[in-house]
Amino acid sequence: MHVVVLGAGVVGTTSAYYLLQNGHQVTVIDRQPKAAQETSFANGGQISACHALPWANPETPWQSLKWLGREDAPLLLRLRFDPQLFAWALRFLRNCGPDRTRENIEKSLRLAIYSRACIKDLRAKLGLEYDSLSKGILHICHEDSEMEKVVKTARTMQEFGLDRRVVSAGECLAIEPALAHSRHPVIGGSFSPDDESGDAQKFTLALAQRCAEMGATFLYDTQIKGLVRNGASIDHVQTSNGAVRGDKYLVCMGSYSPFLTNPLGIKLPIYPCKGYSITINTTGFEEGAPTVSLIDDSVKMVYSRLGHRLRAAGTAELDGYSLRMSARRQQLIADKAFELFPHCGKRSEIEYWSGLRPVTPDSAPVLGTTRYGNLYLNTGHGTLGWTMSCGSGKAIADVMSDRTPEISLDGLQVDRF
Repeated sequence: MHVVVLGAGVVGTTSAYYLLQNGHQVTVIDRQPKAAQETSFANGGQISACHALPWANPETPWQSLKWLGREDAPLLLRLRFDPQLFAWALRFLRNCGPDRTRENIEKSLRLAIYSRACIKDLRAKLGLEYDSLSKGILHICHEDSEMEKVVKTARTMQEFGLDRRVVSAGECLAIEPALAHSRHPVIGGSFSPDDESGDAQKFTLALAQRCAEMGATFLYDTQIKGLVRNGASIDHVQTSNGAVRGDKYLVCMGSYSPFLTNPLGIKLPIYPCKGYSITINTTGFEEGAPTVSLIDDSVKMVYSRLGHRLRAAGTAELDGYSLRMSARRQQLIADKAFELFPHCGKRSEIEYWSGLRPVTPDSAPVLGTTRYGNLYLNTGHGTLGWTMSCGSGKAIADVMSDRTPEISLDGLQVDRF
């Protein structure tokens, strides 16, 4: 069977790999000159099942009101006439209740834990090098109110099978000694020992090379203009270089997926949420930079050591499909990184980046079949694309191969919307 994969980010590339493993011919199409040049380019670097708390939870609406209009807010809504955002926001609010939040934690964790196991197996099998660290993820708190939330969330996640342990301030410093220099004392947190980190771009480029060696065709520098249907099936993909035909088609285009599916009557409630990252050269500052990945929820930021670099990423900005970077928000990311790790590198050598996270109203991806018999979806992973990439890629490859996936896809199909 010939499968055409639309998108060569970490989600599309892992899907291509598992489809090849299942014995299929695979063609991957992407508008960029190589894999992982957009959302997968410089993300937070974490494979973090512990970060599966949905954005839609009981506290978010009140926090959003508090942050409204603040350029330095962790979540920034740029007011504009945007029907797509209004429709998405209504669905988002419906998912903010405690019962929905618990349901959404369960289904996101189910996929994240499975995916984490998949990437460990894949790494062992292929020997990929991508600055990976298997030292767990430390979630830190600076205030008692933050600690209460972490304890509550950790207990819920433990119920669903995640090893996430509440730790004291002393234990935090023992896990990550570089926190001793923080300008804001850490009072405690939680530790998820099985979570990991690594450079998603390096991983994706290396895996794309392996896929090519296995026989996959990558059509780079190729704009995807639309899907052309023929009755209840997709006939071909229309691209800037002509029609591309296959037996089955898989949409892995992140925030841009709705542009392909909406004309087909598949209304994907995916909205782009811009995130920022900075990369700091830690050469000569090794002892001042962390070697364990961290999450600081007080400022909605994550930190990952990637070889001789420190990646700090965070903030959420609802500004449509704009990739413009706010100088104030760039400064915010840098300020928070150097407040936590004052001796992690030179501020003058920071590399800045922004990318669009494809967020659904319930913070879980859209994974599975559609009304068209040969069209499938693997998109909408939000902040957990790197975390969920291998698991969702393997699961959708099994579905497309008429096999039963190793995990349940209940609550992840498009018909939940």
